[in-house]
Amino acid sequence: MAQEGIFGAMLQEFDGAARLLQLDPGLWKVLTSPKRQIIVSCPVAMDNGQIEVFTGYRVQYNITLGPAKGGIRYHPDVTLDEVKALAAWMTWKCAVAGIPFGGGKGGIICDPTKMSKRELEALTRRYVAEIIDAIGPDKDVPAPDVNTNEQVMAWIMDTYSMHVGHTETAVVTGKPVVMGGSLGRREATGRGVMITTREACKHLGINIKGATVAVQGFGNVGSVSADLLNQNGAKIVAVTDWKGGVYNEKGLDVTALIAWVNEHKTVAGFPGAEPLAADKIFEMDVDILIPAALENQITTENSSRIKAKIVAEGANGPTTPEAHKQLHNRGVFVIPDILANAGGVTTSYFEWVQDRHGYFWEEWDVNERLERKMNHMFHNVLETALKYKTDMRTAAYVVAINRVAQVTKLRGMYA
Repeated sequence: MAQEGIFGAMLQEFDGAARLLQLDPGLWKVLTSPKRQIIVSCPVAMDNGQIEVFTGYRVQYNITLGPAKGGIRYHPDVTLDEVKALAAWMTWKCAVAGIPFGGGKGGIICDPTKMSKRELEALTRRYVAEIIDAIGPDKDVPAPDVNTNEQVMAWIMDTYSMHVGHTETAVVTGKPVVMGGSLGRREATGRGVMITTREACKHLGINIKGATVAVQGFGNVGSVSADLLNQNGAKIVAVTDWKGGVYNEKGLDVTALIAWVNEHKTVAGFPGAEPLAADKIFEMDVDILIPAALENQITTENSSRIKAKIVAEGANGPTTPEAHKQLHNRGVFVIPDILANAGGVTTSYFEWVQDRHGYFWEEWDVNERLERKMNHMFHNVLETALKYKTDMRTAAYVVAINRVAQVTKLRGMYA
């Protein structure tokens, strides 16, 4: 699927659920129209003395349930269509999670690998200054995404705080813990993947102890998912990343693999395992497959080769709509991204709450709250899937759309 069709893919997923709900045509129009799309120019004085002008985006897709919530990515291929689709997915993810946020997303067209730390700081601060009127703890709360991190969030918080004249930690989540970040936030997305996968195993009668797992992508989400599933007794047999892959049918030593990746920046070459071509990850004869890399990885070209009983989408949009239909028709249980990886935004919500109250929870408390939330949303979506005799992705959209539509109807149309 071409990148310009990402928003179209979201609409395709939306339409199937909206039909099941027999959604009012007027509400249909409202929920498929982004509330606000911001395009800004960000001039930056580069280290070589030249001035470059970068294009930045911020889309607030829907704020019916609360402030917009969503990450900011720095990448050469960022487009408005992509940011719009991701903001829509954040809307549905927050609604599935039952947290008081709408959906937003941001992006800047740049190549951060070719920029110095000073240039990145200057770009970040200028971008925030350009969108300052649109963000805030009650308006729009950014977070890290592709090529952004705790340091970028710290710059955003500081820039916003300088403009409003006081320290405002709740303007952004994913901050360093020392400046108002939440304990447990870094592991939260992977923990959510583990919880939903564990519950899916219970539903399907698969014993998680000894269940075999293949993971595509071994960044934060993939590595934490693998580690926590391993702690629950599952056997991680295959892992791939940007540079290659490793396989051991008896199970990989996940702790040692994480240490290897921290040192070598790739799983490739990990001792005690056979090399595995990256594209072979989808052909592994395993119980559970976790795509935790990029969008559009599972397509009609490779979906027929997937042998896993469960596909838990750690990444955003890793499966194309057509490939998802094929998997569902073959009886593969897909835990959709807006459910499987909702642990991240849920714990971002916890961070926002802690910042607003100025009272911070212990890590066990954060993890227990996340456990309860993820359990509830998984079983809510599962019950909806059984009620409508549909797949988990459509059911997740039904839950999300119904929640946003109900509140939209109750609030009425402001004129």
